[in-house]
Amino acid sequence: MKRFNNNIDSYDKMKEYTVEDAVDLLHSFEKPKFDESIDLSINLGVDPKHADQIVRGTVMMPNGTGKNIKVVVISKDDDMIKESKNLGAIEAGSDDLLKKINKGWLDFDVMIAAPDMMVEVGKLGRVLGPRGLMPNPKIGTVTKDISKAVKEVMAGKVEFRVDKNGNIGVSVGKLSFDKDKLTENIKTCMNAIIKAKPASVKGTYFKKLTISSTMSPGVKIDKSEF
Repeated sequence: MKRFNNNIDSYDKMKEYTVEDAVDLLHSFEKPKFDESIDLSINLGVDPKHADQIVRGTVMMPNGTGKNIKVVVISKDDDMIKESKNLGAIEAGSDDLLKKINKGWLDFDVMIAAPDMMVEVGKLGRVLGPRGLMPNPKIGTVTKDISKAVKEVMAGKVEFRVDKNGNIGVSVGKLSFDKDKLTENIKTCMNAIIKAKPASVKGTYFKKLTISSTMSPGVKIDKSEF
């Protein structure tokens, strides 16, 4: 708490900073002993109750996220199962793996599935859906090219989706990343969210932008940059 209070007293909480200056501030804060994640929080001027105002997509972080992403692959193809594991998937399989997940094993971040497995995967909607783990062709996690999908996720491809309150939260790196890498990741992410703007959205799109590390207060980012 003392560290948090010291950090929050060290800058102007009402000011909106450039991305570069915001990253400098995070680097200047008193830090805990672990490598904190850097999170971007965006409040959008959309109404997610309307299907045509859902903002969703993926973005390839040019410098990765610094996180060890746990990927599982659902496929009937034995060669693809083997290759997926070689590429870094923690688990790959078909019916046996789906049974394991149905029994409560959910220690993974992303599921990638072959199209011919989606009928079976769909039966786990009540398990996967609420946790945001259901594969979706729109974000590239239902695909015939599983190798490519695994490589992209492992390299830093992340999903973003607006919640019911109009907010998007995305991890854009680690505090150990240098200023240029964090700045590039943030701007790449913001540009992807701009491209995902629904045509039906009028008026202000970005209402509030904030960046923070795991244990730090939030620093406002100047919306006019975007």
